[in-house]
Formats: sequence, structure tokens, C-alpha cells
Amino acid sequence: MNFFSDNFKKLRIEAGKSQLELAKEFNCSQRRISHLECGTIVPDINALIEIAKYFEITIDELVMYKY
Repeated sequence: MNFFSDNFKKLRIEAGKSQLELAKEFNCSQRRISHLECGTIVPDINALIEIAKYFEITIDELVMYKY
């Protein structure tokens, strides 16, 4: 199970951002955001750091299961 993809999608929705808006924030394609949310790709450590900073959470919070 890829907890990152679930958490990433939840964070995006809670932030009120569309996939396209988030893609612009991270300077990537909407398709990449979609693949991250579906779990078909996994971000490298640099991307995890950037995403965690953007959402003001730790990397642990980003990749771990939340009860």
C-alpha cells in the first residue's frame, strides 16, 4: 500500500487546490500530479522534501498511515 499517494491527494484537496494548480506550484505537469496521487510513480527524496515543506508537514506525516 502506498500511503504517500493517499496522503498527497488528501492534502491537495484540503488545500482547495486542483491538480493543475498544484502542478503549477511544483513546476510540473498535471499528469505527474495525477500519477503521484494514483501511486503509479513515487517521488524521490528531493520531491518529498519539497512537498512536505509546501504543506508544512514532516516527511513522516507525508508517507505514513494516518489513523
